[in-house]
Amino acid sequence: MSLPLVNPKLLSLPDAEAARVRWRADGKRVVLTNGVFDLLHTGHLFFLQKARTLGDVLCVMLNADASVRALKGPRRPVQSEAERAYALAALACVDGIVIFHGSRLAKEILALRPDVYVKAGDYTLEKLEATERAALQLVESRIEFMPFLAGFSTTALIAKIKAATSDSSPAAGEI
Repeated sequence: MSLPLVNPKLLSLPDAEAARVRWRADGKRVVLTNGVFDLLHTGHLFFLQKARTLGDVLCVMLNADASVRALKGPRRPVQSEAERAYALAALACVDGIVIFHGSRLAKEILALRPDVYVKAGDYTLEKLEATERAALQLVESRIEFMPFLAGFSTTALIAKIKAATSDSSPAAGEI
């Protein structure tokens, strides 16, 4: 059964650019991050809430389904980009979401000119992709690395779900 997912926080890149102009006019500091956010878990929530404290507005660049498959393999994402965006939009700490279709964010960074760009602590400045790092430097974004909350990952969560369901099969439609 497919329900229409009304999501006012889901923006096109041009709409996000227009919002960025309004946010800047209001004196707001924009924080940008990106990711797959396939099955929201404690690690994601911790990261997003901490990222939001670095500014007034948190914008999340969400990997499109095709880019997730390229990064994670043919069985991912578990949830569609619309479902993932809807889940992110339910979080008070997230102000805007843009689905990006490329493999890199340089174009989006140049368009949105974030005040702060945040990645999880498993990244370092050297691990940031060169074109993204160059775009961040060009727009003079502060780059922050949030502490990585060990023990939480979507891959580990999927493994736990598989282990929990291997003993018995749920009835159709049962969660």
